[in-house]
Amino acid sequence: MVDISTAIGSLRLNNPTMLASGIMDEDAGSMQRIIDCGAGAIVTKSIGIKARDGYPNPTVVELDHGILNAMGLPNPGIDEFDQEMGLLRTSTTPIIGSIYGATIEEFTMLATKMQQYGAAAVELNVSCPHAKRYGLEVGCDSELLRTITSSVKKSINIPVFVKISPNVTDIIDIAKAAQQGHADAIVAINTIKAMKIDLETTRPILANKTGGYSGKAIKPIGVRCVFDIAQHITIPIIGVGGITTGEDVIEYIMAGACAVQIGSAVYYRGPEVFGLICKEIKQWMNAHGYKTLVELQGVAHR
Repeated sequence: MVDISTAIGSLRLNNPTMLASGIMDEDAGSMQRIIDCGAGAIVTKSIGIKARDGYPNPTVVELDHGILNAMGLPNPGIDEFDQEMGLLRTSTTPIIGSIYGATIEEFTMLATKMQQYGAAAVELNVSCPHAKRYGLEVGCDSELLRTITSSVKKSINIPVFVKISPNVTDIIDIAKAAQQGHADAIVAINTIKAMKIDLETTRPILANKTGGYSGKAIKPIGVRCVFDIAQHITIPIIGVGGITTGEDVIEYIMAGACAVQIGSAVYYRGPEVFGLICKEIKQWMNAHGYKTLVELQGVAHR
């Protein structure tokens, strides 16, 4: 019998797949659908202090090997989001509240409310590549990130995950800062800053000009980042980027991750992708003689 359960610090998951923030996770109905499809955990849409409309269209474009988006962090605001979280409080699947802010005080208040609303953990989104003052201005400053993480940890008693960016100068330095701030896990990576220009209009396609690139093309980058980070920190790592199959998950686990987040694959394979991937993980493990995910974690470092 193959066991694909995993743990991220004190948080236990029936399987290593998590819905990434920003994909079918703004309301309780869509999150429940993903739960029903077999996800081990759900990460909510990134929520801020106040409601935010996001950027005007076009905000998404499909490219040859991935998806480019600049949504602009649209969300209903933390006070309104309590209604959605309330509808999921009886769920046994962990709901991780993703939050973004511009100051230490904003992050702390948002984390406190997410805990009050029943979140099993909070994820600090400090790495959005297209949200200006809410994005890399926070996530590229190791001292500020350390202080924010530490402040949030002191204000709540549920796990704190920090989602970091591949667009920074030194991702190891940022990961270390999160650990020094007593984060419970690192989430790596967020999307890669990119652009697409329309040859006929000679203008960038996205209204925001630049956006975040996700999908299969970034998987080797995500795997490399997880592998590198795993050599320098001791807290758990959640791998993200280009995961569409069970074998993709296995690769991230071998690089040092204990769980993964899945986003673009929902577009390519449907919400059922979570159940399909879990089945594929078990098939691969059976074929290669592994009984637990723990046996596979970090084997690429040995």
